Amino acid sequence: MMAAPPTPPVAADMIIEMVDRPGRPIVLIKRRFPPPGWALPGGFVEIGETVEAAAVREAREETGLEVELLGLLGVYSDPARDPRGHTVGIVYIGHARGEPAAADDAAAVIVVDPRSPPPLAFDHARILRDYLARRAD
Repeated sequence: MMAAPPTPPVAADMIIEMVDRPGRPIVLIKRRFPPPGWALPGGFVEIGETVEAAAVREAREETGLEVELLGLLGVYSDPARDPRGHTVGIVYIGHARGEPAAADDAAAVIVVDPRSPPPLAFDHARILRDYLARRAD
């Protein structure tokens, strides 16, 4: 049997729109572990799990929210996007209602206008620009 070729890890991230709040703000988490900073909720896909299920699971684990998955925003694969090493990020958009609460890998959680986020980790500022270019208000 041939050895599997080395490939980058796959992460599933979520832009969570809070549809029960004016202006549909989004949820960001403050990372508990390096690299530091604010980020979209997300994490690595587990063996045997779909990317969509991973996005919903990570959102729930980090924010406590049950997210309705709306669709794919995009795939981000720049080898320099994660300072820990080459990672492929698959980013979804979802809707949620309620009060987010930081848990798991999230040290804190905030609900913000996506047009004016705090400084973001990874390539999440680029991802938010792509999201805003597609978002219909």
